[in-house]
Amino acid sequence: MERKQEVVQDVVIKFAGDSGDGMQLTGTQFTNNTALLGADLSTFPDFPAEIRAPQGTIPGVSGYQLRFSSESIHTPGDQWDVLVAMNAAALKTNLKNLKKGGKVIVNTDGFDTKNLRLANYADGVNPIEDDTLQGYEVIRMDVTKMTREALKESTLGMKEKDRAKNMFVLGFLYWMYGRDTKSTEQFLEEKFGKKPDILESNLKVLRAGYNYGDTTETFTTQYHVEKAHIAPGNYRSIMGNQALAYGLIAASVKSELPIFLGTYPITPASDILHELSRHKNFGVRTFQAEDEIAGISAAIGASYGGQLGVTTTSGPGMALKTEAMGLALMLEIPLVIVNVQRGGPSTGLPTKTEQSDLLQAYYGRNGEAPMPVVAAATPSDCFEAVYEAVRIAVEHMTPVIFLSDGYIANGAEPWRYPVSDDLPKIHVTFKTELNHNEAKFQPYQRDEKLVRPWAVPGTPGLEHRIGGLEKENITGNVSYDPENHQLMVKIRQEKVDKIADYIPEQKLDNGPEKGKVLVLGWGSTYGVIKTAVAELLAEGHEVAHAHLRYVRPFPKNLGAILKNYDTILIPEINNGQLIKIIRDQYMVDAKGYNKIMGVPITKAELVEAIKKYL
Repeated sequence: MERKQEVVQDVVIKFAGDSGDGMQLTGTQFTNNTALLGADLSTFPDFPAEIRAPQGTIPGVSGYQLRFSSESIHTPGDQWDVLVAMNAAALKTNLKNLKKGGKVIVNTDGFDTKNLRLANYADGVNPIEDDTLQGYEVIRMDVTKMTREALKESTLGMKEKDRAKNMFVLGFLYWMYGRDTKSTEQFLEEKFGKKPDILESNLKVLRAGYNYGDTTETFTTQYHVEKAHIAPGNYRSIMGNQALAYGLIAASVKSELPIFLGTYPITPASDILHELSRHKNFGVRTFQAEDEIAGISAAIGASYGGQLGVTTTSGPGMALKTEAMGLALMLEIPLVIVNVQRGGPSTGLPTKTEQSDLLQAYYGRNGEAPMPVVAAATPSDCFEAVYEAVRIAVEHMTPVIFLSDGYIANGAEPWRYPVSDDLPKIHVTFKTELNHNEAKFQPYQRDEKLVRPWAVPGTPGLEHRIGGLEKENITGNVSYDPENHQLMVKIRQEKVDKIADYIPEQKLDNGPEKGKVLVLGWGSTYGVIKTAVAELLAEGHEVAHAHLRYVRPFPKNLGAILKNYDTILIPEINNGQLIKIIRDQYMVDAKGYNKIMGVPITKAELVEAIKKYL
């Protein structure tokens, strides 16, 4: 049969099914295969909140969105070209975002009476039999039946056979987009090499799906996306939590400080613990504590002992860590506190994304407890941003809060990774002895950065008092003196403020230096702001984009930049947090665009929001 070949520039696929259908694995494998081809890509995994929601129900739908392109892209896309729906609940949840004329690949076995009832369709209603899918290109496949047929000679039970049906869909999509299956075959061999029956079943079903595409008469077009036009170099696909872990390891190597991670598992930060625990060869020590408080307290002990103390969590865990964070600030020791934000308050939306904790990072501790705040913008940016957070913590002897979120943590993109020699040096200075003019060690004697010395416990002659009570200036003795307390509060604030002298000035990401609208962002809004502003610039509008990595303190020139535009627009995935700080510090009437639905802002809605001020 003659097959039509069509080159396309940009494709968005959404894999959706029950949480047991393997959609995350399918999406990840297609992503890795795409990365090997050299296309630019962006992903957005979408997990159910329940550990095991009732099978076939809408709360149990698991999804994985992948966009790949021959052009440079910065978001996983607003709408989908292809929707893979493994059951009725997956179709019902996701159809609204499929482009008109888009392709729907449906597993017909997932639309039986039981699945339709679980997805809350009315009796007698079947969306693949009525006009629900009118205007879409529908590709019907009884994936379950064809999977069982491919494994009819296997000795596996029916339940084990059905688990391989995601490989059938993956194989078909590899054919549909002109790929080979080698990368996934290698993955399966590594994963199931010691379980030959499971390995063989997955390989058979993968090839069966590919061969179905190659032989079926109902689908005759293969699509191809060329390599992306991006800067040459060595790239790999990376997720945000992976990049964050690698950034911590790189900072450890460059600073010659061993990492100690004291943490407690919490979605969506747990993968940092998993990744770091694999790299003991770099001197990484990981400690899964009994709770959040023990995790950060152990990390504080490690920093006091001369190591790189790190703790990781999400919003509810940050709430539990706050007293210990104040202790680290009072001690003035380096500590990196990673908050991978999620929907709140309380346990909120554990698997959904939100920029909900900026004000918590700024103000969420008792007393006057200022801490630097650094925010990552994309999955790959986690590497550089957390590396910088370590540098600030170590060189300025302060705990630093690092903000990521679920969208960044679980999303993937190509990363042009650096070589070690290109990374900036992190300067670590331990005090090892008294100076010739010192009669006694003064633990709170400060340098020009207002930074106190870092003395490892047990160093002869450098014994000093430690604890959470207020310190006397210079000596570090406990002090209840009112004037001293005010002085120390002011010094700790000034020390954080002075970090602005040691970070880069703010730059525009895109657009003119003066104009009508500046879109000011932080965190995971980077991709959508960049895309929306680029589109409006192409239309001739006076709009620019600036994105903050350093959220506390701000770069020294930020105020001057803000004055160059008629309107400052701040998009956030919260109810307006950065906007409050900007209004307070710079007295500008900034405008907000806020979305609090557990999903990212789309390009289309942000373009419309910006146009209101143009």
